[in-house]
Amino acid sequence: MSIAALIAWLVTAGGGFVLLGTWVAKGGTKRSHLPPAVLFGHFALAAAGLVVWIVYLVADSRVLAWIAFILLVPVAALGFAMLARWIPTYRTRATAEVAERHFPVVVVGAHGLVAVATVVLVLLATLGVG
Repeated sequence: MSIAALIAWLVTAGGGFVLLGTWVAKGGTKRSHLPPAVLFGHFALAAAGLVVWIVYLVADSRVLAWIAFILLVPVAALGFAMLARWIPTYRTRATAEVAERHFPVVVVGAHGLVAVATVVLVLLATLGVG
């Protein structure tokens, strides 16, 4: 279960990198409805949690697993907040000038779905299920 969580986390991170790269390339730091602090906070907490999860896999410390899971809670909250701001931007054609309008819908959807799977797998692994 722990390795499945790691794989899901890495796939989620890959999608996140595509979205972050698109956002930066399309001028997100200047033209965006997504606050940079929220976006970079989401990224930083997710990356920190991933590092803690990898250390947990090496050290086999249940405390580290719980820390990684706890880090995922605000990551998920920030992700949902950004999704809520992105949906109207994507639907409105008049907002073509904002960076997140260029996000590939498939990547956004896959990133979100695999992220939910990651949270569930991390929780199950942390609880010792499987």
